[in-house]
Order: sequence, then C-alpha cells, then structure tokens
Amino acid sequence: MPGSRRLISMRTSIAAVALVMLAALVASCGRETPTDAAFRVTGHAHAGPVCPVQQDPPDPACADKPVAGATLVIVDETGEEVAAIQTDTAGNFGATLPAGNYTLVPQPVDGLLGTAPPQTFTTGRGLAPALDVAYDTGIR
Repeated sequence: MPGSRRLISMRTSIAAVALVMLAALVASCGRETPTDAAFRVTGHAHAGPVCPVQQDPPDPACADKPVAGATLVIVDETGEEVAAIQTDTAGNFGATLPAGNYTLVPQPVDGLLGTAPPQTFTTGRGLAPALDVAYDTGIR
C-alpha cells in the first residue's frame, strides 16, 4: 500500500503540473507578442520665432505658433515610408506603429522657412515617444 500511495501522489502531482501548464497556455492565447504589438508615437509641430525681437521676460504673444496641416512622413530603418500623417489645427499629431526604429521626416510648409529637421525615434515596450517638430518662420 505505501508504494501505491506514492504512485497515486506522483500521478496527482503530474496531473496538477499539466493542468497549470495548460492554464498558462490558454491564458497566453490571443495576447500580442512584443513584435506584433502596436505602439503610439505623438508629437507637436510649432513655428517660431513669431516676433522679430525676443524680450526678457518673454512676451506670451511671441510664443511659437502651432503648425496646422503639416505633412510628416515616417520611414523605417530601410528608408521605406510606413506612414504619412498631418498635424491637426493645434499642431498635434500621432501614429500607431509596430516596435522598431523610425525617422520622422517633416515636409516643407508654405509660408515657413525651410523644413524642420528629421528625427529618429524608437517604439517598443515601455517607449511612448513624444516628438517636438520645430519649423522656422524666418523672422529675425
């Protein structure tokens, strides 16, 4: 009898372990893996200077103005375009991308001098990039 109790106990332990493993497998079904997950990148586009002379203390009327309707192109590490987005009326923008390394390439905007410089950024677990896109008004 003592040997049969040990065998029953061992079978019960193996069944319990199998049940726990099955539960873990079922619980993980449908979850996104980090490579499948989508991550949000946001930002703000603005233009300045607005006034020809900077003052100390700064004049609130001379603060940078939002750039509405700017086209921003996002390319991946290979240089392939993965998104083209536009800023809203407040100069804000956002895109949802898979984990990876990207470059935001601002396009020229009528009435502004030159173009904002490109910016590299990374999306992934724990990374929620907030980009600052600064256009030059040409005012000096």
